[in-house]
Amino acid sequence: MSIELKTPLSDDVISSLNVGDMVYLSGYILCGRDAVLPKIVSMLEGGTISQLGVELQGSVIFHTAVSPAGVGPTSSNKLEIENSIAPLSAGGVKLHLGKGALHPETVAALKQHNAVYAVIPPVTALLGARTLEQRTAAFPELGMEALHLLKVERFPAIIAAAKGRSIYE
Repeated sequence: MSIELKTPLSDDVISSLNVGDMVYLSGYILCGRDAVLPKIVSMLEGGTISQLGVELQGSVIFHTAVSPAGVGPTSSNKLEIENSIAPLSAGGVKLHLGKGALHPETVAALKQHNAVYAVIPPVTALLGARTLEQRTAAFPELGMEALHLLKVERFPAIIAAAKGRSIYE
């Protein structure tokens, strides 16, 4: 069974997801990886997050860079990316999208903040065809690693960590 999700995501929707659920994401998602996510966390901690002009509450962050070749997941367990998951979840991000196993502490932090992590296979052609709009939202000097905003239609993903459990256990 697959579940259709539309951003922004509510707490009730997140609470209904379980490890192994197949989901299709539609709506706007943020994209960032190791260069930009620490900057976003710093802004969140410094109280300047509103300067970005994007809403974190109920949002999805896809661990990727945006390039002319398309979008594809990067490893979410890179230090800079994984260290951003707990504070961004506390700041309202409901779904982190990437690839790879997360540490148990990160899985526990997702549970604490009623957020989830989903994995997506590296299929840039498929994802490119399901990307309806894209723009650079912040930090354009980082090029493809800037914070980007995409409008997507039925991005496929699998819930990989929810309610303190991980698909990688």
